[in-house]
Amino acid sequence: MNLLLAGDIGGTKTILRLVEASDQAVLLTLFEETYRSRDFPDLVPMVQHFLSTAAQKLGDASPPQRACFAIAGPVVNNTVKLTNLAWFLDAKRLEQELGIDRISLINDFEAVGHGILGLDATDLYTLQSGNIQPLAPIAVIGAGTGLGEGFLIQNGDSYRVFGSEGGHADFAPRSELEFQLLKYLLDKHNIQSVSVERVVSGQGIIAIYQFLRDWQFASEALDIQQIVRTWEQEAGRGERTVDPAGAIAGAALEKRDRICEQAMQMFVEAYGAEAGNLALKLLPYGGLYVAGGIAAKILPLLEDGSFLHAFTHKGRVSSLLKSVPVYIVLNPQVGLLGAALRASQL
Repeated sequence: MNLLLAGDIGGTKTILRLVEASDQAVLLTLFEETYRSRDFPDLVPMVQHFLSTAAQKLGDASPPQRACFAIAGPVVNNTVKLTNLAWFLDAKRLEQELGIDRISLINDFEAVGHGILGLDATDLYTLQSGNIQPLAPIAVIGAGTGLGEGFLIQNGDSYRVFGSEGGHADFAPRSELEFQLLKYLLDKHNIQSVSVERVVSGQGIIAIYQFLRDWQFASEALDIQQIVRTWEQEAGRGERTVDPAGAIAGAALEKRDRICEQAMQMFVEAYGAEAGNLALKLLPYGGLYVAGGIAAKILPLLEDGSFLHAFTHKGRVSSLLKSVPVYIVLNPQVGLLGAALRASQL
């Protein structure tokens, strides 16, 4: 039995999946569990607990031969120090302590890049059909807690996956309102530049809402006001008890709050514009995939045309982007799938 272990490790939760790989590269999930990351001092005792539970459930204590863990943080020489968790992970140490032959640590968005290669038609929503060119690059962008960007290049019969730090490029305002947002963020945080991640992310949704609120765009709905105030008061206290970005998006989808609707309109347009910037740099006629934790949840807002208008609105080269296939990734576990696929390649 060719057993693989895949993991998606975050500061809040970790998902582990035990997979059986066939000779035809088919991955069969045998067991999966989700844990609160802070309940464990390190990844090793969590994996040991997981494998022990899996052995009891499956009646087989065979250990996995290979493993890949996707981690929200920069991976250097197969080591990583998690930003929001007091863990330092070293693949060599993990191999020794867990008795697994090969372990790879990869950035969570690199895992998404691997994962899109394993998606089927039901995992995707086509936002723009475009004209697919099989040998062209593939681009991946995804707003969640932050903003991830990456790309894939065909290498023989397979693809090489590359991450990037494109989310830290400068935010480029395109309207008077966006210029005011830029000035607001510069002044509020006393910084000299604003990254696109500060606008196109879950944190960005909150920042746009705060800007419109403080700019007195409209009066606040009491429930949203309370959620945002609670979130602001909990700054620096560890885990938050509320999710303002989700509440703002929900109110916009329900069309019941003017500030929320305007905030999400600005978010969607900024998201589309940045996706277009990435597409201009790569010309990804193999497809541009919009992943991350937000896109699938706000699909109706992405369908209304604002995203694609901002995506293709690039002056003299606009026609180039109208040929790029654009897909929304609906599968929330694409990163975990990517970790499993990467483990199968070790």
